Amino acid sequence: MTAVTDDTDGMDGVDGVDGAEGMDGGEGVEGVGGPPEGRWDDGLIARRSDERAARPVRPPRPVRPPSNAPRDGDDEYDGLPPGGAYDGRLRGRLDALRELVGLSRTRLEAATLAEAGRVLDEAAARQRLSARHTVVAVAGATGSGKSTLFNALAGVQISDTGLRRPTTSSPIACSWTDGAAGLLDRLGIPGRLRRRPAPPGFRDDALNGLVLIDLPDHDSAATAHRDQVDRVLTLVDAVIWVVDPEKYADAVLHERYLRPLAGHAEITFVVLNQVDRLPGDAADLVLDDLRRLLDEDGMALGEHGEPGATVLALSALTGEGVGELREMLGQFVQERGAAARRLSADVDAAAARLRPVYVADGRRPPELGERARDRFTDRLAAAVGAAAVGEAAEREWRRNAGKSCGTPWLRLWRWYEANRALGAGLDPISGQTPAEGEEEEITARQRVEQAVRTVADDAAAGLPAPWAQAVREAAVRGAAGLPEELDVLAVRAGVPRGRPPKPAWWPAAVLTQASMTLLQIFGGLWLVGQIVGVLEPQLLPPVLVMLAGIVGGPLVEWACSVAARGPARRYGQDAERRLREAAAGCGRARVLDPVSAELMRYWEVREQYVAVTGLSTTGR
Repeated sequence: MTAVTDDTDGMDGVDGVDGAEGMDGGEGVEGVGGPPEGRWDDGLIARRSDERAARPVRPPRPVRPPSNAPRDGDDEYDGLPPGGAYDGRLRGRLDALRELVGLSRTRLEAATLAEAGRVLDEAAARQRLSARHTVVAVAGATGSGKSTLFNALAGVQISDTGLRRPTTSSPIACSWTDGAAGLLDRLGIPGRLRRRPAPPGFRDDALNGLVLIDLPDHDSAATAHRDQVDRVLTLVDAVIWVVDPEKYADAVLHERYLRPLAGHAEITFVVLNQVDRLPGDAADLVLDDLRRLLDEDGMALGEHGEPGATVLALSALTGEGVGELREMLGQFVQERGAAARRLSADVDAAAARLRPVYVADGRRPPELGERARDRFTDRLAAAVGAAAVGEAAEREWRRNAGKSCGTPWLRLWRWYEANRALGAGLDPISGQTPAEGEEEEITARQRVEQAVRTVADDAAAGLPAPWAQAVREAAVRGAAGLPEELDVLAVRAGVPRGRPPKPAWWPAAVLTQASMTLLQIFGGLWLVGQIVGVLEPQLLPPVLVMLAGIVGGPLVEWACSVAARGPARRYGQDAERRLREAAAGCGRARVLDPVSAELMRYWEVREQYVAVTGLSTTGR
């Protein structure tokens, strides 16, 4: 039987002993004194090397690539093109995933984005390698016969089989064509474990481009073997799961591998091996039960022309069904779409894992609408006392009107009341003690904090937890120092300093009130003159004049107060509006704008997430 040598994959065309055929990347070489037929002996390379050392070696013939052949970045041309660009839809999803990771780095933990980053790295690495090769791993449990199937597909004894477990301790590669060195380097398979299938005359050309990997047992007692299986399974383009009638329902297989990889059904082959051990219709019954278990795992089955996993029964020992699997593999390899399908499934898995941090309950969270903004403005206005400032401004306008249009006697009384209030330690305008003012200041600070918490909760309602937290943190950062700034605004934009403006009728009212006062004085002097005897006694005229002034003064004051209500109210409303707008502007700059920016950032990454999933943006 033809011995099999290592696939050096880059030393094609090296001449050896005279008359011996070139190695051609690891083709079988017949030699005297070789190992027993059907056995692989690593010592063959050493013996052949010793023979060559005693003979002159002709320089290798240069391989000239065609002028339009692309290169993969290696110094040697391997005759195969490197990986090309992915198709438009997959490329768009990868670009969206890359943008998504970039936008989310400052909002999400690195562990959350680790899987997405790994998918992007693997996509870039796979794109740089040959697109004409399909890497298929053969995986299975101890005693499932995966190595026997591996040898049956290769047409030559490559992987050791036997009763000792585990038989396969390291991944072994078999490449049907040249140019797979980069792919095998990526898998970490050394040159001594790279093989060729049967000699060229016996190869199946339909499998050209296939790189078959025999993995260690996934249920091996050796932890290093399981680690190798897990590592390689994340890098291959497709996988053949080999199960046997005894372990096809093994919980480890389904819970650790098949169920998590249910989204990779299109690149999955599930092979029920050793059906030659099953009598009668038992093979069909076991195969139906296997399909049922796969369906429970969530893995779609490729039946009736639908995309999904390929399930079939065979016997690697007798060859039953191996030809059918080889035909399916040939068609699968020639399509040259396994790498893109694997990557697309990886993107789907990464998107599903990221869904909780971008989608909450499958509904669109509310935006920070006008109602929430208005409620926030109302709370800030209440915190700075905008309404109280407006009332104080209105009272100040009316008080000023009273000073100008009131009778002297009432003005004297108001002056006395004001001095009494100052003596009692009260504010003549608000009528509060300093302690009450401090208590009101504490209450105002609490109102500001409550307003910030409320608007943050309104904005974060319906958002996924990380983005809701980011919105609340933005609101809290903006609220730092907000009460102090509002206090400054209350002083600056509060009750206007100086006298309020006077309406046009004010001079006439002042002149009329002065006339009433003069009538009172004139009537009083007239009456006193009659009493003293200076003037002729005539009681009625001075009494009437004096009475006219006494009655007319309050009437003028009352008329002025009625006329002052409208201007005073407008003056107070203007003061309240100015303070309200100032507080709203401060709150908008420090709280609402940062919160809105976080919401905009969320919707930006949400759009990228929708692009990653490849779904429509409607019904979000």
